[in-house]
Amino acid sequence: MKKLLSLIFTLSLAWLINPASAAPPQAYDETADAKAAVSQALAEARKVDKKVLVIFGANWCKDCLELDKSMHGKNEALLASKFITVKVNVGQFDKNKELVDLYGNPTKKGIPAAVLLRPDNSVLYASKGGELSNARKMSEQGVYDFFDEITALYR
Repeated sequence: MKKLLSLIFTLSLAWLINPASAAPPQAYDETADAKAAVSQALAEARKVDKKVLVIFGANWCKDCLELDKSMHGKNEALLASKFITVKVNVGQFDKNKELVDLYGNPTKKGIPAAVLLRPDNSVLYASKGGELSNARKMSEQGVYDFFDEITALYR
């Protein structure tokens, strides 16, 4: 019993000293250089002849987290076959504003928001009406269908 208590105390102390190591990974990297990430995705898209899907969101946003979750699992391979995806953290709508503005302010009616780009950085589609702001109510298939339809419409 003493050993167990000692182990619990040691682990608790280690967590208090370095709590960041216990934090789960975040869907939207708050330290990322978003402009560089988009530039890198555009360069990759030119090489592999794909479109770039930019998702604007934040870690506090439940719909953003649900969209992120829906883009993984069975949808991950399907989406990866069509897009190079970049997630851009918008914080409290105070981060990466220059990218948001560059693509026509797709976050105006809510996040998550999406922009579909050609490899030359021209905009094929930008959500303007909060189309994804109810991602919690979309199924994984609904998320895939949304992006599949956009791809079909904007070739």
